[in-house]
Amino acid sequence: MLSEPYSFLASASVIPVMVIDREADAIPMAKALVAGGIKVLEVTLRTGCALAAIKAIAQAVPEAHVGAGTVCNGDDFSAAVDAGARFIVSPGQSEVLFSHSINQNIPLLPGAVTATEVMRAAEAGFKVLKFFPASTSGGAAAIRAFTGPFSGISFVPTGGIHANNTYPAEFIYQNLMIESNVIHQAFEAGVVRLLQLGSSCIYPRDV
Repeated sequence: MLSEPYSFLASASVIPVMVIDREADAIPMAKALVAGGIKVLEVTLRTGCALAAIKAIAQAVPEAHVGAGTVCNGDDFSAAVDAGARFIVSPGQSEVLFSHSINQNIPLLPGAVTATEVMRAAEAGFKVLKFFPASTSGGAAAIRAFTGPFSGISFVPTGGIHANNTYPAEFIYQNLMIESNVIHQAFEAGVVRLLQLGSSCIYPRDV
């Protein structure tokens, strides 16, 4: 069961990772995803307009629960929150990120793929973890093995999850949340067409 700060994830079987190269695409993409029933959105801080995109979505699409991904340090954490991010996702973990999450009362999904990393995050109070990179870290089988010693931990797998491998079906079978990528080229190709794939939780770009 998810704790209250993470309750927004309860109905999110897929979290689109939005790699936005043009700020103008942010609001139309977010609106299209929300209209398709996908309301938890992660804008990755891989592009120069990412923070502006988060701010635009937060202000113009209140139905969306927008967060920031690829957050690797405290400065990016604070900047994302200032822009309107309501949750933070990181490929890894650090004491600085833990501290910012706790002090600012912002949910953090720290990265973890080893037992030591899972234990460290859990000891710091984090029970929802990003499993990255999933495809090269054992995939669904590794997460299945973790459920024994870490039954109270939830994982959000990402990395190498796409239509050309078997990982999506494996993760969905285990009822795991999945992160998948959305980019502006996909929007241009037709977000409505992509949303038709929502039931299988696949978007056509690798992490």
